[in-house]
Amino acid sequence: MTRLARLRGSLKHVLETALVRGRITRVVRPLVAGRGLVLAYHNIVPDGGRIAGDTSLHLPQQLFAWHLDYLVEHCRVLSLDELLAAPDAHTPRPRVAITFDDAYRGAVTAGVEELASRRLPATIFVAPAFVGGGTFWWDRLSESGAAGPPPAVRQHALTACRGLDADVVAWAAGAGVPSRPVEPHMHVASEEELGAAVRRGGITLGSHTWSHPNLTRLASPADVERELSAPLSWLRDRFFQAARPWLAIPYGISSTGVEQAAGRAGYSAAFRVAGGWLPRARRDPLALPRLNVPSGLSPNGFALRCAGLLA
Repeated sequence: MTRLARLRGSLKHVLETALVRGRITRVVRPLVAGRGLVLAYHNIVPDGGRIAGDTSLHLPQQLFAWHLDYLVEHCRVLSLDELLAAPDAHTPRPRVAITFDDAYRGAVTAGVEELASRRLPATIFVAPAFVGGGTFWWDRLSESGAAGPPPAVRQHALTACRGLDADVVAWAAGAGVPSRPVEPHMHVASEEELGAAVRRGGITLGSHTWSHPNLTRLASPADVERELSAPLSWLRDRFFQAARPWLAIPYGISSTGVEQAAGRAGYSAAFRVAGGWLPRARRDPLALPRLNVPSGLSPNGFALRCAGLLA
């Protein structure tokens, strides 16, 4: 980390601490009363587990537990079904739904354990090609302690390699980009682990496409259609009661063409990974925003965002 980055981080910490201690969250929270917010998590690192790979995606279990307790105290936590049915309502608290992208084993086990102990619902978005122990290129190609691969590697992976794992891995090997082993909790959960999470109650499953490509870079409309249609069938065949026609768009990279293809494939809602609060006005259900929750976000930063600040 550069000296400038450390300075920015310190200043951010000071600002967030001052705002929370000044109780600004109490002042501004009524401004988002009744509004809807979809939180986007990725992995939950079990207590005692090592944080590696793209560190921004792997949140410690203890911190996730704190997030949940904060949400229970200050927000109304709903299922995504409930929030989509009424994204805005006359209630005194913000209304929040919890989602996870990628179906990491840590999220499906340790994350669901924390949710179940509080009887809180959540949605897990699954890319079936990775189910059963698969790993992701961004974790394998991240430098030690880094929040993601080097920018040039990520750019090439998302453009020339179309975000496709096999293509990225083949290119990286030829380009001499080192690949690192990942921790067990960073592998994708198995069908059995997903089934166990669903049986605990409150867990619904959505699509993260079949193989997590950059949909805007695929070669043909037929390729896009296969990536969108196959996971819906897979989920319905295995988890019919928990399956939902919802899409988390890989990398948050979308386009009008992708949104139209999602509608044709049968999706009723599609989510990006950023954008903040659900809009009050009429919205496009295939281009819905979420609030990304990176591992590096401080508790004060989380509190400010859930109060409608710094989103």
